[in-house]
Amino acid sequence: MFTLNNLLTSGLFNRQNYQVKIARMDTIAADDQNLVVKHSSDSASHLSPPPQPLSKNAQKKLLKQQRFEAKKAEKKAAIKEEKKRQGERKRKEWEEKLSNLSEEEKLKMIETRKGMRKERMDQRSEERESKALRLSEAKKHGQNIVIDLEFSDLMAPNEIHSLVKQIMYCYAVNGRSVIPSHLWLTGYEGEIGNQLQKIPGFDKWIIEKDNGPYINTFETQKEHLVYLTADSETMLDELDPKKIYIVGGLVDRNRWKGITMKKALDQGIQTAKLPIGNYLKMSGSQVLTVNQVMEILLKYLETKDWKASFFHVIPQRKRCETEAQGSHEEEEEEEEEEGEEEEKLDQEIKRQCVET
Repeated sequence: MFTLNNLLTSGLFNRQNYQVKIARMDTIAADDQNLVVKHSSDSASHLSPPPQPLSKNAQKKLLKQQRFEAKKAEKKAAIKEEKKRQGERKRKEWEEKLSNLSEEEKLKMIETRKGMRKERMDQRSEERESKALRLSEAKKHGQNIVIDLEFSDLMAPNEIHSLVKQIMYCYAVNGRSVIPSHLWLTGYEGEIGNQLQKIPGFDKWIIEKDNGPYINTFETQKEHLVYLTADSETMLDELDPKKIYIVGGLVDRNRWKGITMKKALDQGIQTAKLPIGNYLKMSGSQVLTVNQVMEILLKYLETKDWKASFFHVIPQRKRCETEAQGSHEEEEEEEEEEGEEEEKLDQEIKRQCVET
């Protein structure tokens, strides 16, 4: 005979058994899934070849890059902290000045400060207008310089990011130049196009932009195209206003030696190289960054003096002006100057964003 207590106990017992069974089924299913995942992982590892060990040169390059990045991060942190301290110090000095003044003097000093700020803003506005006017005139009468961006598929994301920084620097330097050029960006598609579009104010840049290849853009002016490449046998004596000079937008050319020269030959256009060897001896390769080439060309348009242009732009580490140093010393100097170059680009980018 079943009582109410018996029924309740029996029901509780059955529920407990049911929950135990469900838990066991979940455990079995999880074990099966883990077995499938393990089997898939084993199969994948069996099919894919083991990673190849890095060569000594690759290890050295990786170690150098890691050391450079660590120093760069440390330097940035120190600069940020110093700026913070300076800002705090200036704020305290301002508050101390105000605390020692009467209400009338306080108001007068605050108004004076507002006037100075307005004057600075007006000056920046005038500079922007002057820059816009010079660049607009350059689009009509300036020397045509093209940055060829068709090599983005050959670069890693960090190299594309570095190239975008160099392009921002080119635009900023061109805008401040006494004689700016008629600057073109061609062939920017894919990742480099995406990164360029993210630049603040990029749509308002006073330059020519064409995401197609330059060979199509200047189809009717092919005889005027001149690709600037260190592999050319033709020395550039002077800049011809009728010519259209092309600078290859490629970072880490050591992996792609001769690629710009080959491209120009395949397209049947002229080539030339900067006359660096006529004025100074380089410590290594004569290949320069995009922004360095651009700055040299702008300096030459201003001075008509190749030597002054080279010494103004080419960093000390690339010039053989002193006796050879120890290899470790040279590496440290090179890393330091690379860091300075990177910092210069970063500062120019910040300035460009402020101007925009």
